[in-house]
Amino acid sequence: MPKNITIFTTSTCSYCPMVKRYLKTKGLPYNEVNLEDHPERQDEVFKASGAMTVPITIVTKQDNTQEVVIGFNLQKLAPAIA
Repeated sequence: MPKNITIFTTSTCSYCPMVKRYLKTKGLPYNEVNLEDHPERQDEVFKASGAMTVPITIVTKQDNTQEVVIGFNLQKLAPAIA
């Protein structure tokens, strides 16, 4: 079970709602950070992912390791949240 899930989004992102909907169907709470509202966090996201795109989902596990999932990628997201 993940300890913490953060999704970095923008209001124009078409894949962001898909990631949020997926996590809701799994009953998992998450934090959403809209980068338009919090541009100061863009560097943090880029350092974690190496990507300038959204959604970026950062899953922090119980042992504090982090899994970074770029885009709506169920092949990576499903095992990250398992």
